Amino acid sequence: MKKEIRLLGIDDGPFTIFGEGKVIVIGAIFRGGLWLDGILSTKVAADGDDATEKLARMINQCKFKPQLHCILLDGISLGGFNVVDIQKLSKQTKIPVIVVMRKFPRLGEIHTILERLGKKAKLKFLANAGPIVQVGEIFVQVFGLGIPEAKEILKVACTRSNIPEALRAAHMIASGVVRGESRGRA
Repeated sequence: MKKEIRLLGIDDGPFTIFGEGKVIVIGAIFRGGLWLDGILSTKVAADGDDATEKLARMINQCKFKPQLHCILLDGISLGGFNVVDIQKLSKQTKIPVIVVMRKFPRLGEIHTILERLGKKAKLKFLANAGPIVQVGEIFVQVFGLGIPEAKEILKVACTRSNIPEALRAAHMIASGVVRGESRGRA
């Protein structure tokens, strides 16, 4: 695999009021894991239902889209429980998706919360995202490519840590925009 494939890392900014307002979402476009080529942004409703559509629109309208090899999401939801339908996102953009997680998610708790909030439809997006697979020190879900290809992409994307540089950059930018300086880990 080429070392300079273009990857889009997406992460949301911090927020405090669940179920209210908009949350900033940043996309960082990297060539491999070394060069930042561009930044995208949009906003999604906190705990809303618009993440998939907002991401697809942001990606489909960007000038880098023809060169994007893969979309990397920092978790499957944005702005709390605004769950991304990764199958729909991949189909609408014609780009494979890798969901990256530092820890194995507490699926039981997530299901309980979504049911309590009356958001049972979002459980389908979680189920359709496929199995959660450990790759090195992280966990992933993929759509539009196989695990072997996802591993190759992650080798290219992770140059300084086990988290893809595109996700680290998206996280730092989103945090810096919201808080005035970046904090935490992607």
